[in-house]
Amino acid sequence: MSVHKSVKRVTTHVLSEMKLKGEKIAMLTSYDYSMASIVDQAGIDVILVGDSASNVMAGFETTLPITLDNMIYHAASVVRAAKRSLVVVDLPFGTYQGNSMEALSSAIRIMKETGAHAVKLEGGREIVESVERILSAGIPVMGHLGLTPQSIHKFGTYVVRAKEDEEARRLKEDAKLLEEKGAFALVLEKIPAKLAGEVADELTVPAIGIGAGNKVDGQVLVIHDMLGINQEFSPRFLRRYHNLYQEIKGSVQAYINDVRSMDFPNDKEQY
Repeated sequence: MSVHKSVKRVTTHVLSEMKLKGEKIAMLTSYDYSMASIVDQAGIDVILVGDSASNVMAGFETTLPITLDNMIYHAASVVRAAKRSLVVVDLPFGTYQGNSMEALSSAIRIMKETGAHAVKLEGGREIVESVERILSAGIPVMGHLGLTPQSIHKFGTYVVRAKEDEEARRLKEDAKLLEEKGAFALVLEKIPAKLAGEVADELTVPAIGIGAGNKVDGQVLVIHDMLGINQEFSPRFLRRYHNLYQEIKGSVQAYINDVRSMDFPNDKEQY
């Protein structure tokens, strides 16, 4: 039997076993109890409580404004729903960069106040001290390389990363470094598929891609994007599995019409 079908709870060890056996890891974001409950029951391996909540839940242009308290609220809601999935929570911008003690404090708050299973940090060698300190407390860390949205003002654009040899070499070095320090998995975002495949092959820990081709160990998408709730975001790597925007809008319009025509509630829908 495949690894992911035989387990009652996905753990970091299960993800390692999946990579070892060549089983692909499926990961999606969730930010609230109701959606996380559906995603978990559908059999997703990993739920990421992403700082993308800043965009899709709060309407900010970037991921930077979301706070640690915001992330804890969303993560606690998700954890209450997740009976099987591994729940990973993004450390938001400003809670770990440049200060490893603050990084540890932030990670401890997430673990204690939400019941989540791991945290995710963006960056390579520049955040290694924070990664080490968090791991020293027994908190699992997922890395994130390539396009790192929290650094958008440094990049100035959301274009594909690591197309040049020097940046590709640095990304490979950072991936190995994060693995050596103890990260249990990495997200590789918006980098050339060939490079992502090479990184995945060189690592013993899983590499999960978003816009990084199919030679990695798994995939992650933002659930609002893949369900078609969010209509504005249409990168090449996104496959929309539904058009919930139109379905929900149509349902709301039908409700409005029924209320105004007094069709709702009917005789059977009242006491």
